Amino acid sequence: MKYDDNARIEQSDVEDIRGAGPARGRAGGGGAALKLGGGGAAIAIIVALASQLFGVNLSGLLGGGDSSGGGSPSQVGNTGPANNAPPIDPKNDPDAALKLFVQRTMTDIQDTYTKVFQQNNLTYERAKLVIFTDAVDTGCGLSSAEIGPFYCPPDKKAYIDFSFYQVLSKRLGAPGDFAQAYVLAHEVGHHLQNILGVEEKVRRINKPKNLLSVMQELQADCYAGVWGFYAKQRGILEIGDIEEAIVAAQSIGDDRLQKQAGINPNAETFTHGSSAQRVKWVKTGLASGRLQDCDTFAPGVSL
Repeated sequence: MKYDDNARIEQSDVEDIRGAGPARGRAGGGGAALKLGGGGAAIAIIVALASQLFGVNLSGLLGGGDSSGGGSPSQVGNTGPANNAPPIDPKNDPDAALKLFVQRTMTDIQDTYTKVFQQNNLTYERAKLVIFTDAVDTGCGLSSAEIGPFYCPPDKKAYIDFSFYQVLSKRLGAPGDFAQAYVLAHEVGHHLQNILGVEEKVRRINKPKNLLSVMQELQADCYAGVWGFYAKQRGILEIGDIEEAIVAAQSIGDDRLQKQAGINPNAETFTHGSSAQRVKWVKTGLASGRLQDCDTFAPGVSL
């Protein structure tokens, strides 16, 4: 990606609390309450071991969990730096360049959605991205970097620990700045669902819980693609950027992660969609730039 040196930054879009730690102390395992019965304990042990092996949290692949506060975490994560680390000094920030990129990207994403909403006679309400380390206190409760980036509907904020990008690049094989941007756009996609009433709509649909989760995640992927459509039009994408997003979507598909964890893929336990499904919906948004084409809940739609 190539931003102009004078690219606009909306300072209120990003809140940096790295090193500050959560108000109520160290977080637990990411805010998911797993309900395991029968052979569930054995499966949980396998997943825990696989999580340690790959350095990511795969507990979401077990299925049957309840979100403690309605958050929509990405499916993989890692353990961030120690929570007693001092607050980041902006003058000596090793991730200063990454933070600048994230600020520019969040501004660009939300400026884009503002215009798209206007085209549809809607009003966009900006979300905030919180950058944290290790653990964070949110409107959805205390949460951990182990679950990866996530969005919390009650406080209308997305959350990310920068060390997730190391996992995405080195352990999941999805490097590149547009892969990083896709992650942000996906979480803001959950914000779109929140302000468009999708969260409320989901609670009224009589479908299996995991299927509803997959529908939500794939729609957020499509919304991320919508932003990518306009980013490409504005000429801020470079050769290979689209491929980076596609590889990232493939890398965090449920089937791929289950295989990596030594588990036979089981679609009934998927929470985010298969690699093929995630790629399909990212491409759908990229191809049209229309929010209307992202209705994964439409009757008869093929996920």
